[in-house]
Amino acid sequence: MAKHRVYAMSFAKVYPMYVAKAEKKGRTKAEVDEIIFWLTGHTPESLNQVIDDETDIETFIADAPRLNPDRLLIKGVVCGVRVEEVEEETMREIRYLDKLIDELARGKAMEKILRVPA
Repeated sequence: MAKHRVYAMSFAKVYPMYVAKAEKKGRTKAEVDEIIFWLTGHTPESLNQVIDDETDIETFIADAPRLNPDRLLIKGVVCGVRVEEVEEETMREIRYLDKLIDELARGKAMEKILRVPA
């Protein structure tokens, strides 16, 4: 099976786009990082290493220290696709991150984005 082109893209190329999207809407790089840490279990050090190494997105997801089990609570549409219905596992994980960044850019509170119980 052919590898999706998006998988071969370096996370270091995508990350600044996430930050720019957030900052354009008055949010911060720190909030983007908090989302990534929550979703993947990365630390500031391991995230910087992934960026410095230009790790591809597939490896970024596959080697995440600890994918948050609460990510399964992420529902909704991003890029015209319902995230919870994406069958291919790696693409679904990428869409989870896209959805969280989209929620941040739309002004949603961090506790809602990070699925903190009320």
